[in-house]
Amino acid sequence: MVGLLLASGSPRRAALLAEAGFDFETVSPRIEEKFDVDLTLRELTLWNAIRKGTSVAPMCPDRVVLAADTLIALEGKVIGKPADCSNAAQILRCVSGRTHEVCSAVFICHFVTGRSAIIDEISHVRFRRLSSTKIDNYLARVDPLDKAGAYAAQGCGAEIIAKIDGSYTNVVGLPMEKTVVALAQFGIQPKST
Repeated sequence: MVGLLLASGSPRRAALLAEAGFDFETVSPRIEEKFDVDLTLRELTLWNAIRKGTSVAPMCPDRVVLAADTLIALEGKVIGKPADCSNAAQILRCVSGRTHEVCSAVFICHFVTGRSAIIDEISHVRFRRLSSTKIDNYLARVDPLDKAGAYAAQGCGAEIIAKIDGSYTNVVGLPMEKTVVALAQFGIQPKST
């Protein structure tokens, strides 16, 4: 049986796969995510996911490799991970009371057979109006530096998110509804309970 390898250092993606019942191992891709303003939100996430997956797949050619990338955009402007806490607060002020897009792209490949699949998902997230105090309190409890848009939907996310239209797991970092279907095409199924 072919095993699954998650090419990601994201604990959120690992948690989503584990909660869905998948057996897998993880490896962090040793590449820098690209952030190019000349590409669209969808293009950037696809590009990063493919680069992550193709950097890991040759090292584990008999495994099915899953890589993903998540970014947000506000009014067409792509926003990545914050550079520091000051930048995180600035991002949260920008999205306060507004709706932004969250796009995750997933690249799945099996190097030995040359098979691959690409999926993506866009969800719309509306933020509550956030005061400076609310932003400071949120950032005191959540590490924003490894999160696109400086926030997490899970945990304290309900305090700042008013509504999610679309896939919740996409906003967390891996659109599980589509990912489960795509993995099945590679013979990767969750454990039976």
